[in-house]
Amino acid sequence: MIKKLLEFLIYILNKWENRESLKTLGAARSSQWPKLRTEWLKENPRCYFCGRVKNVVPHHKKPFNRFPELELEKSNLISACESAGMNCHITFCHLGNFQFYNPGIEIDAPIWKEKIINRIK
Repeated sequence: MIKKLLEFLIYILNKWENRESLKTLGAARSSQWPKLRTEWLKENPRCYFCGRVKNVVPHHKKPFNRFPELELEKSNLISACESAGMNCHITFCHLGNFQFYNPGIEIDAPIWKEKIINRIK
C-alpha cells in the first residue's frame, strides 16, 4: 500500500515538474523558441486582456502542437497572464483547460479586453 502511494506521489511530482510539457501536450519546442519568447515579452509585456505585467506568457493563438509551422510566427502570439485570481491564459486562450484551445481567439480577445477595461464596480 505504501509503495503504491509513493509511486503515485512520484508520478504526480514528475507531472508537476514537467508542467510545461503538459501545456504543450508533449510537443517539443523549437530551439529558437526561447529567443522569440524573450523578444515577444519585451515587446508585449502586458496581458492583452487585463493589462497585468506579472506572470505574462506568450500564447500561441493556433497551438504549435497542431500547427508547428506557426510556432515562431509573431502574428500567432498574444500575451496573456497566468496571475492568481484572474488567469487570462487558461480562461480566454484555453477555455478553462490546457487540453483545449480557443479557435475564436482573434474575435474573442478584443471583446473580452473591452469588457475588462470597461467593467463597473
